[in-house]
Amino acid sequence: MWNQIQKSIGKLPCPEADSLHRQSIQVETETVHGEKLALQCMGCDACVENKGCMCDHSTQDLKSVVNEADVEDHTEANSSFAHSVINMIGMLIGLGQLSAPYALENGGWASALLLVGIGVICAYTSLLLGKCLEKSPRSRSYADIGQHAFGSRGRVLASTFIDVEIFMTLVSYTISLHDNLITVFAGTQLRLLIWTKLYTSQLLTMIGVLIALPSMWLTDLSSISFLSSGGILMSIIIFTSVAYIAIFQVVKANHSIPVLHLHKIPAISGLYIFSYAGHIVFPNLYKSMNDPSKFTKVSIVSFASVIALYTSLAFTGAKLFGPEVSSQITLSMPRHLIITKIALWATVITPMTKYALMFAPFSVQIEHSLPDSFSSRTKTIIRGAVGSFLLLIILAIALSVPYFEHVLSLTGSLVSFSISIVFPCASYIKISSAQLSKLSLILNATLLAFGLLLGVAGTISSSKSIFTSLKRDHSA
Repeated sequence: MWNQIQKSIGKLPCPEADSLHRQSIQVETETVHGEKLALQCMGCDACVENKGCMCDHSTQDLKSVVNEADVEDHTEANSSFAHSVINMIGMLIGLGQLSAPYALENGGWASALLLVGIGVICAYTSLLLGKCLEKSPRSRSYADIGQHAFGSRGRVLASTFIDVEIFMTLVSYTISLHDNLITVFAGTQLRLLIWTKLYTSQLLTMIGVLIALPSMWLTDLSSISFLSSGGILMSIIIFTSVAYIAIFQVVKANHSIPVLHLHKIPAISGLYIFSYAGHIVFPNLYKSMNDPSKFTKVSIVSFASVIALYTSLAFTGAKLFGPEVSSQITLSMPRHLIITKIALWATVITPMTKYALMFAPFSVQIEHSLPDSFSSRTKTIIRGAVGSFLLLIILAIALSVPYFEHVLSLTGSLVSFSISIVFPCASYIKISSAQLSKLSLILNATLLAFGLLLGVAGTISSSKSIFTSLKRDHSA
């Protein structure tokens, strides 16, 4: 549903919507994949909220607009090459940055070939999405490509992938909030009289989520969307912190990295793929470019930059902290440093600013599935209540399964491989089957099989790790 709303709004001749779209693309330089999508689905806020705006459809009901299949595409595309590169890099640098050193240490230095290889494959599949858009000019989103390739079932499948990724990413964010709060408030003791079994870390996480809970009731998400720019700032702080520690030898980089732990490859492949999974917004980026023919160069430059960043950060963190490196690099840095404290607080605050924005697709879907007879106040109450309920479910899951590396690996294996490799390859083969050479068909079919194989193996491995950890903690 929200994909239809996004598609229709993007096609309306609305100066305000176009301006907000360009602003949201800028703001999308963010760590978590779900939020990037959330910002885009807002489109013209006045339209989504059915308020008066500068559009020539200000008196129309949004649902009737959504049903207009033949609305012409008048959206102005103004993103330059440099602007698009910055946006794509921002989309790719994300939550996976925290786990890169951990993944390399556990997989061995030879697994860096997998880190680079997956990055190259994801760069290639981003180009496949661009080719799919060339063959279907009316397609504007990831879900549109799914529909063009496989019909309504393709749209449903693509939307399901996206929704699951948003949900699981929110769980990962909440676990990260939990882990970093423990470090920030080390030594603090809290007890709830009515529920003494709750640990201090759990109470702190509950307080953090409760602080963020009122944001689920906001209807004008553009008023807080600027907070998402903090994601790129967090990435800069983390990288700067690790570089500072290495350059000034606060910690000696004298740990040796093992060559290869083959049995851990399925699990860490999920961590690696999650780091590159920005494909759900690449179609929107493509459409925002004033010269889409340069999309190939944009992808090459962006992925090359991010691959270099992740690889250097992974090796530096692994050399600095060795086997003791945490699944989140911020938890391994010397706590007495001011720059470490800043990095920890940035990692704590970031999840609390993301919930409402990442829930935007669900909020729009909920609101526009309600009967027209409901007042705007009733709709706001319902969407706020449902959003709050889902956030509490996410909190419960995060506290029940507080294993950041395993949940992030499961997210990458279960969803990101499908979104970033399997689905683009399958869609391209389907859409371009008549023009594909035998060599191209073999290449894309091989990559599709590669994505499926690692996705299944990683899902099994990370699921086993979660169950093993749960069993161990329950026994303890």
